Amino acid sequence: MTRIAIIAGSTRMHRRGNAVADWTLRTARNVAPEGVEVELVDLADFNLPVLDEPASGAWGIYAHGHTKRWSEAIASYDGYVFVTPEYNHGVPGPLKNAIDYLFYEWNDKAAGFVSYGVNGGVRAVEQLRQIAAELKLADVAAQVTLSTFTDFDYTDIDITEPTVTGVFAPAERHAGDLAKLLEEVTVWSRALAPVRAQAVGG
Repeated sequence: MTRIAIIAGSTRMHRRGNAVADWTLRTARNVAPEGVEVELVDLADFNLPVLDEPASGAWGIYAHGHTKRWSEAIASYDGYVFVTPEYNHGVPGPLKNAIDYLFYEWNDKAAGFVSYGVNGGVRAVEQLRQIAAELKLADVAAQVTLSTFTDFDYTDIDITEPTVTGVFAPAERHAGDLAKLLEEVTVWSRALAPVRAQAVGG
């Protein structure tokens, strides 16, 4: 069984990320290749403070319970689909913070990206691809890019309300994009399994 985590990368109280991550999870379970198990990992459930470990994640020595819990969750998967908004031309702070807690848990696995924002979240993903390279994560080319203009419905909603998110209504083509993404993440996750096994075996 290949285990893929859908990582919800926003922790804001009023976030579009809930709807996007839920859609990603539901759709993934319908279109994922055979033998793939998909689960949701929501950053908001881990309550990670700003990185407070005394040693770098590259040491793999953790002092705090919240870090150990996060480490165990991430280590248990073979690949990841990051669901991320774009904040100010880049990666959301909580997501970058959570990634930086760990190192070996990410190594020799595969990653894909579902992004959303005014510009589809593409600039956040460009940063995440650079980060993935340092973590020895194989990022796949296929990507799901969602627009807050065309993939959310604001009918009968007061858009002057500062917490408005609209109703998530993604175009049908995005399901096909996600299927392709999951296929690539699965292929690479499985291809890297011997590398992970060798690393564990030392």
